[in-house]
Amino acid sequence: MPANTLPHLTWLRAFEATARHLSFTMAAEELGLTQSAVSQHVRNLENFLGRDLFIRRTRALDLTEAGGNYLPTVREAFDMLTQGTRSVFGENRGESLIVQCNLGFALFWLTPRLRHFQTAHPEIALNIVTPIWDPERNSDASSLEIRFARHGDLPHGAERLTQDRFYPVCRPDYQNGAFDLDTATLFECSGHTGTWESWFNSQGRPFTRWAEVNRGSTFGIAVNVALEGAGIAMAHDTLVARLIGEGRLVRPFDHAPPLSEGYFLIPPAKPDESAASRAFADWLKEQVKDR
Repeated sequence: MPANTLPHLTWLRAFEATARHLSFTMAAEELGLTQSAVSQHVRNLENFLGRDLFIRRTRALDLTEAGGNYLPTVREAFDMLTQGTRSVFGENRGESLIVQCNLGFALFWLTPRLRHFQTAHPEIALNIVTPIWDPERNSDASSLEIRFARHGDLPHGAERLTQDRFYPVCRPDYQNGAFDLDTATLFECSGHTGTWESWFNSQGRPFTRWAEVNRGSTFGIAVNVALEGAGIAMAHDTLVARLIGEGRLVRPFDHAPPLSEGYFLIPPAKPDESAASRAFADWLKEQVKDR
């Protein structure tokens, strides 16, 4: 057998089917090939491995010891390929859906509501992907996308889902309720306009602690800092409204200016629409109305 070389997949498929049926003829019917083609594929595999896999009798086949030992490995490999393909791509376009969104939206808005979608559409399997930077690079692989951005930075057809305001949040017991911005640990998410500096500036107040602000690459980091009582984080309605309603976070200050960015739905191009993508988009827009 050649070193560091795998046998052809066609040979392995012919071997597995023949071993299951112990018949070249039945394997050929299953694979849509001629009996002679299946027999030749198996012979090619045997020549490659340097061992006989079948005992060939006049009207019957039996596995050799080598064939019987090899068969579980081949079956396991095909099972892994099947499971991996299903997990990434789903059973078919109508019943699987790749949804791309940022991590904060997935953690704090989408996943708490997914049980409602799953109850309404148990036939749809979701694959939720959360790129941190450059979502455009990954969006072609998704069925639809929810993007946090300004309207002018989005492709044609993007539909606004939210109009957010931004403000500081923290745990109710942070600093024993003193909420002193001169001494608090401040957190924000990088790469957007709802920052500590812009929050101060929108009140006509100077911000002098910009060098001390801690930053994370996702909203998930900033909000979790607040949830863990490690600081005061700058956040916005979509991410924290539920957490505030549950009493897990509070708004220690009333000022809440409008956020330039928002969450937008970017649907698939018309030829790529599916029943699953339409169902998810309709559900999403209804959920946003009720938030």
